[in-house]
Amino acid sequence: MNNPVKNPSSPSLFGRVSLGYGVIESRKLPEWRRFAQDGLGLHVDSVGDQALAMRIDHHRLRLLVREGAAEDVVAFGWQLDGDDALQLALSRLRAAGIEVREISGAEAAERGVERLWAFTGPKRLRFELFTRPLVGTGPLAMRASGFVTGTMGLGHFAMTTREPEAALAFFQTLFDARLSDTIEDKLNGVTLELSFLRLNPRHHSVAIAATRGTRMNPLRTAIHHLNLQAFSLDDVTEAYRRLRGMGFSIANAIGQHPNDRELSFYVASPSGFEIELGWNPIVVHEEAETGWTPGHYAGISLWGHFPENLTLASRLGQMGRGLASLARKEYVAGAQA
Repeated sequence: MNNPVKNPSSPSLFGRVSLGYGVIESRKLPEWRRFAQDGLGLHVDSVGDQALAMRIDHHRLRLLVREGAAEDVVAFGWQLDGDDALQLALSRLRAAGIEVREISGAEAAERGVERLWAFTGPKRLRFELFTRPLVGTGPLAMRASGFVTGTMGLGHFAMTTREPEAALAFFQTLFDARLSDTIEDKLNGVTLELSFLRLNPRHHSVAIAATRGTRMNPLRTAIHHLNLQAFSLDDVTEAYRRLRGMGFSIANAIGQHPNDRELSFYVASPSGFEIELGWNPIVVHEEAETGWTPGHYAGISLWGHFPENLTLASRLGQMGRGLASLARKEYVAGAQA
């Protein structure tokens, strides 16, 4: 997808789009229920015996875990704030030669929306656009006191890619994403470069990570982590204690990032990718007088975030997957246009 220079007076989607929901495929639904409900503290409803619908606010669904073999996130839904914003996004997708399918009925309702427009995004992740979420019925039954969503959306996700320039151009062209800042860090002897993109006042809705030099992807899963923002520090610390006590693998202990200042920890989900539960990140206000200047940071953590379960076997596994990724061409959304 090309990233043309835009006329400043042309319509923009910045501030009009947010991360709406995620869809996960797993054969481990009982483990996911325990992880999400008893560990993270989310509201979880069963959808027959084939899916779990997870709520954290007034939306009928924010996370859907359905029966399937992927053990991965397979789709993200993006909420647009009106039909004119939707039409602008669809026109940009058509201009890039990206095929879009309109979906309604049971498939849309499964996502907790009235209608959606689906297409293939970076790394073949399915992206779905919607404007009208369905509202949940009944009170929330959560161990957490609440989560920060609203116009800023569900949270954020981070993905590794061998095509970071194309991924950045995709989000900047489709959603008018803005660069918040960048980080570089060395992990397991490999230098990672990360770019953090915001779509609204949330510091970032998407983080894009790539290895410097030879581009490798050490992950089996489509994303590295999905972030949820808790209302309180107690929500974070109590979930950390619960998940450790329940035997879930803590990937990184509690710490704080230098760029968005979020205090968080990372835990491995039953499907392998990580969930970051955090509190109190920076909100970026786009005041005309001051604006926002992207910063650059050395090191992903200001303090903490110490790895708790990084073994030699896991390091070798990541290196093996990274080398194997060199033999595969990564899908670039809109490259066929």
